[in-house]
Amino acid sequence: MAKGKYHDWLTEDGLLRIRGWARDGLTDEQIAYNMGIRRETLYDWKKRFPNISKALKESKEIADRNVENALYKRALGYKYYEQTVTNKGEVVDVEKYEHPNTTAIIYWLKNRKRKTWKDKQEIEHSGDTGLNIQIDYGDEDDD
Repeated sequence: MAKGKYHDWLTEDGLLRIRGWARDGLTDEQIAYNMGIRRETLYDWKKRFPNISKALKESKEIADRNVENALYKRALGYKYYEQTVTNKGEVVDVEKYEHPNTTAIIYWLKNRKRKTWKDKQEIEHSGDTGLNIQIDYGDEDDD
């Protein structure tokens, strides 16, 4: 496929490649590079050609949703099946359990409930602290 020619990217093959790059998590700048164009040209094409814009947007949303679902699953823990061979040589499915992942839990909470779970807590002190601070701004006549 000749790089940089918009009509090549409007074909089913071209759109499929764009969707794949977007789904793989590439930025618009990286996708533009792969297409042999500048990022600004890609932005222009997104405005001019709805198929390109749609291919990028939908694929990025699908990828984002899949990652969100995987993070959520890791945060809660999940059951899965694994095939193992018994002492008698039989292949059987064994149910296993992946425990909740603490890192995934922390990440989820820090991003979904920022006020409650952020690392830096803002604490307001009120009342008399016994401290007096005086700031001297100099003479008023100094202009």
